[in-house]
Amino acid sequence: MEAVVTVGVIVVAIIIVIAKSIRIVPQKQDWIVERLGKYHATLGAGLHILFPFIDRVAYRRDLKECAIDVPPQQCVTKDNIIVEVDGLLYLQVVDPVKASYGISDYLFACSQLAQTTLRSEIGKLDLDRTFEERTTINSAICAEVDKASDPWGVKVTRYEIKTIKPPHSVLDAMEKQMRAEREKRAQIAESEGERQAKINRADGEKCEAIAHSEGEKQKRINEAQGKAEEIRLVAEATANGIATIAAAIKCDGGNDAVNLRLAEQYINEFGKLAKTGNTMIIPSDLANISGFVKCASKVLETAKESK
Repeated sequence: MEAVVTVGVIVVAIIIVIAKSIRIVPQKQDWIVERLGKYHATLGAGLHILFPFIDRVAYRRDLKECAIDVPPQQCVTKDNIIVEVDGLLYLQVVDPVKASYGISDYLFACSQLAQTTLRSEIGKLDLDRTFEERTTINSAICAEVDKASDPWGVKVTRYEIKTIKPPHSVLDAMEKQMRAEREKRAQIAESEGERQAKINRADGEKCEAIAHSEGEKQKRINEAQGKAEEIRLVAEATANGIATIAAAIKCDGGNDAVNLRLAEQYINEFGKLAKTGNTMIIPSDLANISGFVKCASKVLETAKESK
């Protein structure tokens, strides 16, 4: 019976030894092995054999990128406004040995360093600029924490601000400012519309006046050209008539025809005078028409000789 118990104890001891000796490391992890309390080796992914009771796995480091929730904290801006800011810090272990022996808790250290850097960066900016300069703040915090965490074997990939919460009084003031700004833009847009409408109407009236004046100008030009053409045609017709009369006078019997024409016109005009006037002056010698005709004939002959 004692022999059976002894064999059982030996088997259990062998199983414990084997369990202590075999280690399987998952992918994307590194295990730190210490031998007799001193760093011995870094185990990568796969199967490994250790010396039982001499070697032990002291640290298990995850090499995947992880996100740390940086707790909200109150920061004072350059214009003395207290805001509450929180964010996310993304980091990755690149040297498991430094992450194990360089610092006791690199996650806590990176989180605290991100908070202090955030307070420093917020203090450099006014409240309005804190909302506009998020990218700049994120880059500054990421660079500062990455520089400080290099001896710890940690690579900080990025930092992102989640929320920025100003006090309620500041939020109310910002809301009023935004409302006033929107009303201002609406009034400006309305005034610009009215201004453009007036400009358009003025341009239309100007174009209408110009078109009207151009039409009036062209009308007067056409009328003047028509009158000039009329005068020219009348003058040409008169000249042609005079030339024809002059040519007819030179012909045989021309003088007699002129005398007859003058006598007819004299009688006609004398008759019109008798119709229109209440008082009529009668020549002392009505038979002296032939003398008038002879006088007119002499005038025509004198005019012909002067030519």
